[in-house]
Amino acid sequence: MRLGRAAGQTDTGRRRRQNEDAFVCEPPLFAVADGMGGAQAGELASRLAAAAIEEGALRVQGEESVAGIVRTANARIFERSVRDPTAAGMGTTATVAFVDEEAETAAIAHVGDSRAYRYRDGVLEQLTTDHSLVGELVRSGRLTEAEAAVHPHRSVITRALGTEADVEVDTRTVDLRHGDLVLLCSDGLSAMVRDEEIVRLLEETQADPHDAAEALVAAANRAGGEDNVTVVLFELVEGAPVARPAPPASDGRETTAETVTTPAAVNGDDVSRHGPGKGSRWPALLLLVALLAIAAFLVWWSFVR
Repeated sequence: MRLGRAAGQTDTGRRRRQNEDAFVCEPPLFAVADGMGGAQAGELASRLAAAAIEEGALRVQGEESVAGIVRTANARIFERSVRDPTAAGMGTTATVAFVDEEAETAAIAHVGDSRAYRYRDGVLEQLTTDHSLVGELVRSGRLTEAEAAVHPHRSVITRALGTEADVEVDTRTVDLRHGDLVLLCSDGLSAMVRDEEIVRLLEETQADPHDAAEALVAAANRAGGEDNVTVVLFELVEGAPVARPAPPASDGRETTAETVTTPAAVNGDDVSRHGPGKGSRWPALLLLVALLAIAAFLVWWSFVR
């Protein structure tokens, strides 16, 4: 078994003015982050998370190391929020999957309500547990799934990266086989598109990651597009595993999450390609057009006076 095609897509949606989601699609490592916070702090938090996760790709070997790069992301976001008053209180979800082709498994690390699914033989299985208010109420039996889908506080999460110095990261390892498709998504998809509809769209697109990504984002927007929506999909196919670069050699010193920082990652500049999706620049473009129109009118008025 080996990784086949992979695709990631993010979109601002119909109601939000900016995109606070980010994603990583760098086989064998994949992730989705959904930021939160005032001004542009949510966007910053998700980009910091994406940068930390992507930088840790070569060090990942299994479940604990996947959790380790998530904890590194938490430390970076928290440190930035402490240093920068404009970013105080920012946070982000993170759902990360690392594929071990040799072992035919995926190690998943998860914080928040972004989700991971496995699609196998026409069945969609949720692999993560939502760290959200309604998720807790459903698990305790106080809400049904149908009630949770329309609950006014369904977007309230109970765990996030960056809000505290330490974070509890859920992990699990799942088996994979050729023919499987794995989907990571922000709640901009899962809150707008029911699982049955996701299955229908995966069937219609023959589980092609690129076509499915476009179809899922379009479906979320047709349903109202109330939030940013991000999806990452990858497939498993028959074949020999692809050789990966060896992890960097250790110098014998223990490195903690809090000490692993780089200026580029802290600024979020090196993950700009994983940031805002389609539609996020429209407000700025409209403002520019309006300013140009006003300037043209003033020039015209000066001539006709």
